[in-house]
Amino acid sequence: MDAGRPGSAGHRAHRVNAPRPNYLRTLLVLGRVSNVPTVWSNCLAGWLLAGGGAWSDFALLCFATTALYVGGMYLNDAFDARFDAQHRPERPIPSGAMRVEDVWAWGFGWLGAGLACLFLFSQITIILALLLVVAILVYDAVHKIFAFSPVLMASCRFFLILVAASIGGNGITGSPQGALPVWSALVMACYIVGLSYLARKESTKASVRYWPCLFLAAPLVLAFIVNPGPHQSRAVVLMLVLTIWMVRCLAFAFWTPQRNIGRSVAGLLAGIPLVDWLSAWDGSWWTGLTFAALFGLALLFQRFVPAT
Repeated sequence: MDAGRPGSAGHRAHRVNAPRPNYLRTLLVLGRVSNVPTVWSNCLAGWLLAGGGAWSDFALLCFATTALYVGGMYLNDAFDARFDAQHRPERPIPSGAMRVEDVWAWGFGWLGAGLACLFLFSQITIILALLLVVAILVYDAVHKIFAFSPVLMASCRFFLILVAASIGGNGITGSPQGALPVWSALVMACYIVGLSYLARKESTKASVRYWPCLFLAAPLVLAFIVNPGPHQSRAVVLMLVLTIWMVRCLAFAFWTPQRNIGRSVAGLLAGIPLVDWLSAWDGSWWTGLTFAALFGLALLFQRFVPAT
C-alpha cells in the first residue's frame, strides 16, 4: 500500500502529526492587523481637522473603526476563498487554518460590534458609519471582478475620515474650516486609488502601468496649495519625507530586477500616517510625534503579520 496516497494510513498519520496553525496568529492574519495603526491615523487626522474633542469619544471611535476594519478584512477573505485557493493558497482559508463559515461569522460579528459603538454618537455619525459599512461590503463582494475596485477601496477610507470628523468639536459643516476634513478625505481617497491599483496586480503577472500611481501624489499637490506663508516650510519638509518614502516603495514594483509588488503595497500602506500627518499637522510636536509613531508602529507590525 502507498503510505503517501491520500486516504491511506500513512497519509492520515502525516496530517495528524503536521503542526497545527496558531489560532491567534490566524485571526491576526485574517484581520491584517498590521494595518490597524493606519486606521487610527485616519481617525486622528479627521478628528483633529474637525476640532478634536473628548478623548473618551476618540478612544471609542478608534475601537469602533478598528472593529469595522478587521471585520471587513475577514469578509474580504471569505468572499475571496475560491480566488485564494488558486492564487494565494497560503491564506488561512485555503490552507485549512480556519473554516470559511467561521470567517463569515467573525467578519459580521466585528462589523456589528463596530456599528453598535458608532450608534452611540450623533445622527450624522450613524449615517456616515452605515455608508462606510456599505462601502466595505460592496468592495469585499466585487473587488476581484470590478475594474474600478480601487475607487471602492478609496471610498472606505474617505468615509472613515468623515466618520472621525463627525465626532470632532466642529463636526462637518459648510464653513471653510469644516471643509478641511472633506478635503483630507478626498486626498486620502486618491492615495488609496494609486495604492489599490498596485495591490490588484500583486497576485497576477499582469503588467503594471505608471499612470495610476500618479494618484499617490495627490497629498503633495494639496499640501502645496493649502499651506502658504509660514506653514509652507513645515509642509515642504513633510512633503519631502513622503516623496522619498513613496519613491522607495514604488522602486520595488518598477525599478528592481525582480519586481515585488507586495513589498511596494505594504510600504505604501504603512505610509498612510505620513499622508495624514501632512494633512492634519498643526505644528504641535505631540501631533507630529503621534503620526510618526503610528508610521513606525505599522512598519513594526508588518514584521509579524503580512499587510496584504
